[in-house]
Amino acid sequence: MTPMRASDEKVDHAKIENRAPSVARLFIDRVTRTPDAEAFRFPDGAGGWTSVTWEQTGDRVRLLAAGLLALGLDVEDRVALASSTRYEWVLADLAVMCAGGATTTVYPTTNAPDVAFIVENSGSRVVIAEDDTQVAKLTEHRSELSAVEKVVVIDGPGDGDWVITFDELEQLGRKLLDDNSSVVMDRIHQLEPHHLATVIYTSGTTGRPKGVRLPHSAWTYEAAAVDSIGLVGADDLQYLWLPLSHVFGKVLLTIPIQIGHATAVDGRVDKIVDNLAVVKPTFMGAAPRIFEKAHARVEAMMEDEGGAKKKIFDWAIGVGVRVSQAQQEHRSPGVLDSIQRQLADRLVFSTIRERFGGRLRFFISGSAALNTDVAQWFDAVGIPVLEGYGLTETSAASVVNRPYANRIGTVGWPTPGTEIRIAEDGEVLIKGPGVMTGYHNRPEATAEALESDGWFHTGDIGDIDADGFLRITDRKKDMFKTSQGKYVAPASIASMFKGISPQSAEIIVHGEGKPYCVALVALDAESTTDWAQHNGLGGLSFAEITRHERTHDLISRHIDELNLQLNRWEQIKKFTILDRELTVEQGDLTPSMKLRRKVVVDTFADSIGRLYE
Repeated sequence: MTPMRASDEKVDHAKIENRAPSVARLFIDRVTRTPDAEAFRFPDGAGGWTSVTWEQTGDRVRLLAAGLLALGLDVEDRVALASSTRYEWVLADLAVMCAGGATTTVYPTTNAPDVAFIVENSGSRVVIAEDDTQVAKLTEHRSELSAVEKVVVIDGPGDGDWVITFDELEQLGRKLLDDNSSVVMDRIHQLEPHHLATVIYTSGTTGRPKGVRLPHSAWTYEAAAVDSIGLVGADDLQYLWLPLSHVFGKVLLTIPIQIGHATAVDGRVDKIVDNLAVVKPTFMGAAPRIFEKAHARVEAMMEDEGGAKKKIFDWAIGVGVRVSQAQQEHRSPGVLDSIQRQLADRLVFSTIRERFGGRLRFFISGSAALNTDVAQWFDAVGIPVLEGYGLTETSAASVVNRPYANRIGTVGWPTPGTEIRIAEDGEVLIKGPGVMTGYHNRPEATAEALESDGWFHTGDIGDIDADGFLRITDRKKDMFKTSQGKYVAPASIASMFKGISPQSAEIIVHGEGKPYCVALVALDAESTTDWAQHNGLGGLSFAEITRHERTHDLISRHIDELNLQLNRWEQIKKFTILDRELTVEQGDLTPSMKLRRKVVVDTFADSIGRLYE
């Protein structure tokens, strides 16, 4: 079997060259082409799901866009959107762009001072807030929000002055359309590819976040590039739970407008597995932690079963992994393995796939590195995880594996039209239509990251293999040098450890200027509690479990196994287990569940110090 190379890929370049001039135009064209096709479905509040067509979605968007025009919104005026992932987020975002404005995304978990900073720094004239909690953050800092003229609340009452309701915005739109029925289309026809569509503030680990300016052309390119390689089709059904305030979620919201497939929208993370079984999607995007937790959960369940079931499960996984590895190495599996793979599928894998709805063609993983053992496990059971790569500054989907060319351990090939280059120091550089125009009101930061000829410095270290697959090895700023002068890549070590230790959520390796490496280990509450119940620790609190000698022994064995795979200078000599989970709420993780390494290191500096005593 000959490996497929990036140069062999069939690409419909016409889809990229002839793409719509704006997301607003792309959306209106979609409504016109397939008005009666399902566009979105969302929870109805009574345990069921409501489905809406493209035409129904278009009607709501038109009213809301007209409402924004009635408020005086001009081309490229910013509208901040502070809400969790839900259908109304979709409507609001599309309405802003159809009114010619630019959506400034705000995570609903953002604290009030940071919300005020983002809204004021972006110059937002209108804020669309999910509920009273989000409105309260704005009210608390109203004196600082010089440009904000109106706040629109999705769930909750208005105040008759500064705050109006979603319904009231629609009523304003209806009145304007009665007077001028073409007002929204007139605005859409004004928009050009270079006009600003979105401002997304990066989750800063130090200092204030930077607003990334993304024009309409970036989003229409991303959608057209995915369409050009046939990654998904009109018959697919996406399950979308990711934060739409994050660039990964935002690009997965733009792709269906180009292609026309339906999307089920529900941002409740605790409902993902339950919803997958009901919605039965064909693909879903997620951060690696979701796959790591699902893998650990299934493995723990089988450990509980024990006996013959556990032996059959382990046998099936072994067969599946062997077949997957053979395919990765471009060789045909042996006859016996092929026959056993079919039996394993009937006995084990089909049941696992049913837990995820039974129709998944693949998952897409992004935002952080995916452990290769976890990726191999999913591939073995028949649900490939296509790892991709991109940044807020590159509109997310810069590089992605394909269903027909998925190389585990890499993030795949660039999307057509995007170029990747490796600098002399190993840094990954990206150039293409998806790259930002710059940071909002930050010319010096823009000049530092973006070269005059369009090459963006990602800050990530990587390499490209002979077949064109990109591999990301670490974050440039996270790499450190020990006192022995040896470089250590902590993200790579963390990815390896997560595949070894199902009870661990994160491992933070430290050793800058030190003679050896130490680590902070953060446990996953669900997996650790399940383990504790079966190991005589069922009556203890999570904090007590983390401090127990048996838990320390368990993680110590996992560290020993990790060290066998590391160079001597990378090995973990000492570790401590944190007595709480790392969370978004406490600032340890970004809303997209990426580790804020510096924050965690600073928070637990005393614990690290004791490891060197």
